[in-house]
Amino acid sequence: MNSLSSFDSLPLSPPLLENLSGLGYHEPTPIQAAALPLILEGKDVLGQAKTGSGKTAAFGLGLLQGLNPDVLETQALVICPVRELAEQVAAEIRRLARNIPNIKLVTLCGGMPGRPQEVSMRAGAHIVVGTPGRIAKHIRKELLQVSAVRTLVLDEADRLLDMGFAEEVMEIVKALPRNRQTLLFSATFPEEIRTLSRKLQKNPESVIVDTTLAPGIVEEREVYSKAQDKLRTLSRILRQEMPESALVFCATRQGCRDVAGALNTEGFSVATLHGEMEQRDRTDALIRLANRSVCILVATDVAARGLDIEDLPLVIHFDPANDPEIHLHRTGRTGRAGRKGRAYALVERRAPGVLSPEDLKPRPGSPPQPAMVSFLMNGGKKDKIRPGDIVGAMVNEAGLNAEDLGKIHVSDTYTVIAFRNGVQRKVQKWAAAGRIKGKRLSPMTGPSLF
Repeated sequence: MNSLSSFDSLPLSPPLLENLSGLGYHEPTPIQAAALPLILEGKDVLGQAKTGSGKTAAFGLGLLQGLNPDVLETQALVICPVRELAEQVAAEIRRLARNIPNIKLVTLCGGMPGRPQEVSMRAGAHIVVGTPGRIAKHIRKELLQVSAVRTLVLDEADRLLDMGFAEEVMEIVKALPRNRQTLLFSATFPEEIRTLSRKLQKNPESVIVDTTLAPGIVEEREVYSKAQDKLRTLSRILRQEMPESALVFCATRQGCRDVAGALNTEGFSVATLHGEMEQRDRTDALIRLANRSVCILVATDVAARGLDIEDLPLVIHFDPANDPEIHLHRTGRTGRAGRKGRAYALVERRAPGVLSPEDLKPRPGSPPQPAMVSFLMNGGKKDKIRPGDIVGAMVNEAGLNAEDLGKIHVSDTYTVIAFRNGVQRKVQKWAAAGRIKGKRLSPMTGPSLF
């Protein structure tokens, strides 16, 4: 990691350095120390750091240093997933730029009146900060000219993808000059982020700080259980762990149905995934687990490969795999991105190190319920429905905060939207009369959904 200990050693302009001192920014944070020298060299950066780490100042100082204030063209573009973040980023960049005369910054966000934004863009701006849908709209209307953009920033890129903004981001990027600097910051590095980086960046420097992104730590345990007692043992494991999200692997489709039925009777939030299901139903089950609108997915090995659920803390081999490679792929669904995970296997043998059911300590209380609720909307890409339309309607018409929204999955013909569990009444009230581009919101089926 870069050993930068002072902003004074960086090639920043005197107005920027003087302002940093006035703001009380004396020592760079780890993300600033690692990323800012690379940014100032003009390199593409793929950065990982948590919220509050100082990453906004890192890319903000970089893009301000590269601006030509005498030329009123959009030279820097910052894309954020939600309006609240865009406004925070814009406010911080303005603070950093207060000693530089005549810097003009415009925010372009959904959920705000469009007319004032159009007037501002016609007057010109050096920096534009906004959400993907509104930025793309201004580019399409030729109100935002991006031919002079030298720096593109994607902030909280994982959230951009979670909310389904990949298409809007790519639409924006296609309009930008190829010869530009691209800075991509994300709290996590799932494969989708790495794929996006490969599409947008040129030989990026990876900067990973303020995070536990290290090889995952998976604790594996075996529990002895007779065949006739396996459902009871499974229940004891789940009641000890009380997971918000878990995968239970079974050998057969009927086994999945039996286990899911037993867990559902006990009050667990359960979905199934197996090869006999229609592809639409299988996709919905995976979406619900990823959305956190179901806690437990009971699956055959069809789910062992290619399933990437962020922060899955628990895997249980109800029926142990016969093939060591399959066991490895199953277990590998947990402990990802440096997080801790735990895997249990139910075995019919006693041996040193194998737990007995009595070693498990079930906790009192009811099983955890989903943190999110998923809704199905009839209408998708073919109806020109975009994530920005959904976010705008939910915030402005249903009265939700951006933090109430989870992942948004837009398919060709339908859309699945995740909301925080607890705001259903607001959505129900709105959905009774509200529409998005003529399409009505309707609930997905399932025990944890209304």
